[in-house]
Amino acid sequence: MHEYQITFIELALSRNALRFGSFRLKSGRESPYFFNAGLFSDGAAAATLARCYAAALLESGLEFDMLFGPAYKGIPLAATTAVALAEHHGRSVPFAFNRKEAKDHGEGGSVIGSALAGRVVIVDDVISDGAAKREAIELIRTAGATPAAVLLALDRQERGQGTQSAVEEMQSQYGVRCVSIVTLAELIEAIAHGRGALARISAEHLTSMRAYRDRYGPS
Repeated sequence: MHEYQITFIELALSRNALRFGSFRLKSGRESPYFFNAGLFSDGAAAATLARCYAAALLESGLEFDMLFGPAYKGIPLAATTAVALAEHHGRSVPFAFNRKEAKDHGEGGSVIGSALAGRVVIVDDVISDGAAKREAIELIRTAGATPAAVLLALDRQERGQGTQSAVEEMQSQYGVRCVSIVTLAELIEAIAHGRGALARISAEHLTSMRAYRDRYGPS
């Protein structure tokens, strides 16, 4: 695994953004782990997370011109990733985000920041039902730009509405690539060969995660 992936997992554990136990998801499934990017809620965590996003994006080899953050969680993620790209990789790219409701006064419209143009990367935490990402894709295309990819923190690699994972559905339905800092498979691998904080995750939790992947992973 890449160092930025280990850094991300250790950060998630230190901020309790990644927890283990039994959690009922919106889908009704009982998951042995839970990820909440909203708990990266201080300056140091946001800076480290942004560096991980930037590293994953550049590691993908993807060509892109700007970043877009879907309201609401995607807004700080896109902004801080743009900062990380500039500060740590010498690449200054514009970014934008949307309002939930279009504004009919002042500057008006639903998009704030740079005008959507070129190859746009959508930055968010995870894909659940994919609704926010679909809305972002349509918004970008309507503006005449190209949705280049969806950049995620964690790909849960779970089946969506059919036999494919939610990420695979997004890619097949919209032709938009998904890039993640880590996938569930990589998370399991990191725990299995853990060091530091990862070594403290119990064998029981690891077994439960593997069983969950086998049960709900794509066919």
